Amino acid sequence: MEHDFIKAYNEAVFDTNKIKVNEVIELALTEGYTPEDVVFNIVIPSLDSMMFRLAEKGEVNLTQHFFASQIASEITENLIEKFVSTPENQSAVIIGTSPGDFHGLGKRIVTGCLKAHMMEVVDLGLNVAPEKFVEAAVLHEANVIAISSMMYHTATGENGCLKVRNILKENKLESKIKIIVGGAPYRFDPKLYQIVQADAWAENGNLAGIVISHLISVCP
Repeated sequence: MEHDFIKAYNEAVFDTNKIKVNEVIELALTEGYTPEDVVFNIVIPSLDSMMFRLAEKGEVNLTQHFFASQIASEITENLIEKFVSTPENQSAVIIGTSPGDFHGLGKRIVTGCLKAHMMEVVDLGLNVAPEKFVEAAVLHEANVIAISSMMYHTATGENGCLKVRNILKENKLESKIKIIVGGAPYRFDPKLYQIVQADAWAENGNLAGIVISHLISVCP
């Protein structure tokens, strides 16, 4: 039976049919699946599957992936409050695009994926000054700053990740706050994150969740 729900949910997500997605979720709950079952056995595995189909097989497009991440985030947020034991959130993640970069789709996809994996996300939006990244991280006691860049010059610009790193150094915050980067330039050059002095990079939203969890675990 669970396989049937997974298949129906995946098909609805692939078709970007929100009405059908919600029908599948409601039916699963009616049939006795717990909110925890729905999130961990249907929603998140479907998100992982969608990412694989995008990255490895090229069977889906960014619109479908964006829909998958957003609907997963929405469903998870609605069901968490119904968990028997609400999972403890990890440290908040501060996210935004680098200065001069107004391309928000990738950031929104990553944000949706992180929320679906029950991470608290503080989205600063587009064209974020380096000082604001650090200020927000300190304010929210966040261990990770995530910087998205769609263009090479915004990824490597002196006011981007490099400046965030310098601010962390000046304030002796490097051990407490880590930097993860992502976006098209890093997919073209997987070593670029080292050049901009980030701690890590992630190719997509789901991998970002894994990498961020590791970064949080090594913070004091």
